[in-house]
Amino acid sequence: MELIFLGTSAGTPTIRRNVSGAAIRMQHARRWYLVDCGEGTQHRILKTPLSLYTIDAIFITHVHGDHCFGLPGLLASASMSGRTEPLRIYAPPAIEQFIKVATDVTQSWLSFEIEFVPVTQAQQAIDCGDFTVDISELSHRVPSFAYGFTEKPKQRRLNVKKLKADGVPAGPIWGAIHKGEDATLDDGRSLVSEDYLMPPPKLRKIIICGDNDRPECLAETASTAEVVVHEATYTEDVSQGLKFDPQHSTAKAIAGFAEKAKVKNLVLTHFSSRYQQVGRGPRTMAEIEAEASAHYSGRLHLANDLDRFWLDPHGHLGRYIPAEHADQPDTSAAPEDAANSSETN
Repeated sequence: MELIFLGTSAGTPTIRRNVSGAAIRMQHARRWYLVDCGEGTQHRILKTPLSLYTIDAIFITHVHGDHCFGLPGLLASASMSGRTEPLRIYAPPAIEQFIKVATDVTQSWLSFEIEFVPVTQAQQAIDCGDFTVDISELSHRVPSFAYGFTEKPKQRRLNVKKLKADGVPAGPIWGAIHKGEDATLDDGRSLVSEDYLMPPPKLRKIIICGDNDRPECLAETASTAEVVVHEATYTEDVSQGLKFDPQHSTAKAIAGFAEKAKVKNLVLTHFSSRYQQVGRGPRTMAEIEAEASAHYSGRLHLANDLDRFWLDPHGHLGRYIPAEHADQPDTSAAPEDAANSSETN
């Protein structure tokens, strides 16, 4: 399974970070799935192997602009790229109205049908292409959701060693057993296919969350996941010092939850623009990493825009980091006072 981050900033973009967006697909698969679509998402997609022509479905976690303002432009570009296949959008009901108003006002004609699926509550096992997707309710100023992507079962492998040991000749009988069919040998022996199939592998699951100030909302869905992607907008001291209730998670809160839930891989994203990637501060990403590391002993990653992650069959999450902008300072990071009013989404 593959994750590509298209935006990792909270509220407003910076030079290094766009606002929220992430893509998920089976590794190197043609079709893919988008979770959130902040303004500028389609520009980030141009720097990836992804195409608007092959996107299979879009999932929006909640209605705040940094998670959905990019939708009208992305849909218009998909139309101009020649897309004709219907596109499913799973999102809170208001997103359907937002799309309609934006396309009507701009007189945008779409060459494909939008199949809108309203998301209003927790749901189980939506069949969506390469995945089944469960939906969990989170805690935020508006209804917000997490989407859990579980790969679909693959055909089980033959236990070739046992087949040979039992003298089962290679050929059509092996093929029938591989399909799950019982068989009878020429000598009259009956073979039960289940006896000659390897155990099914554990189905891998990646959860991608919307904004959420109560990580414990994920307790049930996280128990079956290899990866949790969650916001860490602030460090604890910054969150406590704000003059308003941000209703966002801190690095400490999500890390502590992930440790208790025994999450193997935790990916943090949606960082306040006050945290500079490099430099001497006043705030840097090193603070978020240090706070999370102090409360979580699993595999921790802080996502950057255009980072690509692979989840291998053993549940290990690895990352390839593009070289672009690797050494460029993030001079657009917001000063403390300005950032206080820019990240309430």
